[in-house]
Amino acid sequence: MKLIIPMAGRGSRLRPHTLTTPKPLISIAGKTIVERLVNDAVKLVNEPVEEMAFIVGDPLFFGKTVIKELEKLAKSHNSKATIYRQLNPLGTGHAIMCAEESLKGKALVIYPDTLIRTNESFDKNADAVIWTKQVANPEAYGVVKLNKSEEITALIEKPSVFVSDLAVIGIYYFKEITQLKEQLKTVIKNNKMHSGEFQINDGLLGMMADDKKFKVGKVSAWLDCGNVKSTITSNKEMLNFLKKDKEQLTSDLVNMINSKVIEPCYISSNVTLENSTIGPHVSINSGCKISNATVSNSIIGENTILSNADISNSMIGNNCKYDGRHSEINIGDFSELN
Repeated sequence: MKLIIPMAGRGSRLRPHTLTTPKPLISIAGKTIVERLVNDAVKLVNEPVEEMAFIVGDPLFFGKTVIKELEKLAKSHNSKATIYRQLNPLGTGHAIMCAEESLKGKALVIYPDTLIRTNESFDKNADAVIWTKQVANPEAYGVVKLNKSEEITALIEKPSVFVSDLAVIGIYYFKEITQLKEQLKTVIKNNKMHSGEFQINDGLLGMMADDKKFKVGKVSAWLDCGNVKSTITSNKEMLNFLKKDKEQLTSDLVNMINSKVIEPCYISSNVTLENSTIGPHVSINSGCKISNATVSNSIIGENTILSNADISNSMIGNNCKYDGRHSEINIGDFSELN
């Protein structure tokens, strides 16, 4: 089994945080998005993963530090990391084809801008599986249409009339990913673009036209990390899941001075809390110092100093300094705000 992980996008909707940190490396409840998604993907396939093919972008943004993180992640699962680069943002289909040398055998394609929770197995004998989540507003998503045998017969992008409420979430299994590769080759050769991009959907539709059987995979939770608001919400939901799983979320090495933590919260080691109330649903990364503050439903990056604050629904980057009375703030790495 292989994991194919396209992650070359700059995450513009998550700015200012993605001006300095690639979106897949944004931390949610103490682990990066890509780490959480890869961990869940390995559990999902339930077999050894021989290779993880990461498709990253410009080396000026996805530099040596990022590559080392990805190699470390693959090694933690006894897998080999292969690094490819998509230097031109030409769509999801083009991103996959940047890893052409790895496109053979069984594979799971995962886009690391969402997080999932699932305990369900899937049909590995199907030619392909597309994971979905039932949603209340299907007109905002790409959806799948099923026949009576629960096989996918069509993919419809943002339908204007009701077709299905099963939204595609960006995870795909292929019994033989060479079949997708050949379809995407044809898409690119014929210059079949949508808004200047080659899309994975055209490759999938080509496989369906060749009578390949597509089954549906289901998740119990789908957490979007597309923008700041949804990332804060996903942090909240993930903390709830981890508390239910009885994971230790607060380090024993937190320096707590006249402070209170309302669970669930993730608080890393080397954090000092003084005269503060933290939580619920707060993630605080390593090296932070927080004093005379009340913080709830927020994410705080590494090595940030926060004082005299009463904030919620906020996202603060790494190496920031904040001293003030705004109730909600959104500041990127290395910011100072009084």
